[in-house]
Amino acid sequence: MLDLLHPSDHCFDDFISPMINFVFFEDPRTVTELRPIFVNHWVPGTIGNNIPAGGTVQLYAAQFRVALTDRLSVIATKDGFIVDNTEGGLDGLLDDGWADVSAGLKYNLLRDPCSGTIVSTGFTYELPVGSSDALQAQGDGEFHLFLTGGQRLWNGDAHILSSVGYRLPVDSSLQTSAIHWSNHFDVRLTDRVYLFTELAWWHWTDDASQGAALGVAGHDLFNLRVNDVAGNNLVTQNVGMRYKPNGHLETGVAYEFPLTGFEDITQSRLTVDMIFRY
Repeated sequence: MLDLLHPSDHCFDDFISPMINFVFFEDPRTVTELRPIFVNHWVPGTIGNNIPAGGTVQLYAAQFRVALTDRLSVIATKDGFIVDNTEGGLDGLLDDGWADVSAGLKYNLLRDPCSGTIVSTGFTYELPVGSSDALQAQGDGEFHLFLTGGQRLWNGDAHILSSVGYRLPVDSSLQTSAIHWSNHFDVRLTDRVYLFTELAWWHWTDDASQGAALGVAGHDLFNLRVNDVAGNNLVTQNVGMRYKPNGHLETGVAYEFPLTGFEDITQSRLTVDMIFRY
């Protein structure tokens, strides 16, 4: 079976994968991997237009990436099962169910192992095949267009990653549009242990014209049918640690929190993942 897969680019094995904005912050490297992810998401006590909320949402998911050539890969960035433990106004609106599925292509534009520079571009399409009870399948799907890159620093003892993307629904009357800018900085403490921090900025550019006045859009996992979020800005930061014993395995944990007064539906978030890379 492995003979049918193209191996990952191991010339950048000193890099680690980002964790914030996990659906949309794409690793610029060409890799073949399986990435199980667990997310525990805390919802603020009040959201949007003074709607009582609170509680938690859990996501159990797995991302897939398959290198087709040295530069081209298939990526599957969103799937999984959503577990609802929310309270207040979200109780009854959100329930357990399957997430939508996103898949697409990524192409490496620039690759320089000597300088440690890498830049890629790509897109995904989110199929509206999830559970409506879990606030998925809200429209006719959405496209995500992105540019992502990384740079090695301090002879491989530090790295930066940055990605910019645009979330574009097929039917803009049913879902919002937004841009994001995500950034990662890590320091390698030992041959196996990394500390990192990341920032993600979201800016909503268009409302869903047929939506309700909820005052929140759903951050990255959801894209709610709302008509009053255009112009909103959300900035979140995380701090985390990764353990990477070799180029084929890494695991990480990160705690995320908002920096802006506008929190959308994010009070805080704990993300845990493990990457098995070919």
